[in-house]
Amino acid sequence: MRFARMVTGSTAIITAVLGLSLATAGPAAAAAAADSGTWRAYGNTNPITSSPSTWRCAGTKAIAASVAAQVCAIRSPGGGAVQAAVIVRNNRTSLYSVKASMDLYTSSARLGSWVCSSSGVGPNSWSVCFGRTMSQSAAVDSSGAANNVGLGISPKV
Repeated sequence: MRFARMVTGSTAIITAVLGLSLATAGPAAAAAAADSGTWRAYGNTNPITSSPSTWRCAGTKAIAASVAAQVCAIRSPGGGAVQAAVIVRNNRTSLYSVKASMDLYTSSARLGSWVCSSSGVGPNSWSVCFGRTMSQSAAVDSSGAANNVGLGISPKV
């Protein structure tokens, strides 16, 4: 269900995939279905241009004044592994706290969903929330959110 993936937040994404109503799928159901993602700080190094992997990202969206994010699907240099990510750029002069979530899909199946708990993104720096690396040769895309702002759907990679 493509339209369901555009709804922000992992609870809505997981609820749509499982076909549960919002009344029956609470936070515990969402927590059980999503895995923990991993934050990585990049400082002032752009994570996309510094990587040998192929990144396909949705457009950048403002999640707060001077803070932007985008969701990406990533393919390894050899082509056999994929990953979802949410990139956050903090252009403020102070730390900014972000919670991110994303999923990873082929045209026919959901491969997984991940949530990175709230973490501080350093001033004038990049941080990325990564999902687990998975073996997959089929094209994938990702949808995501940062601080409950929907980031859209990445192009396929």
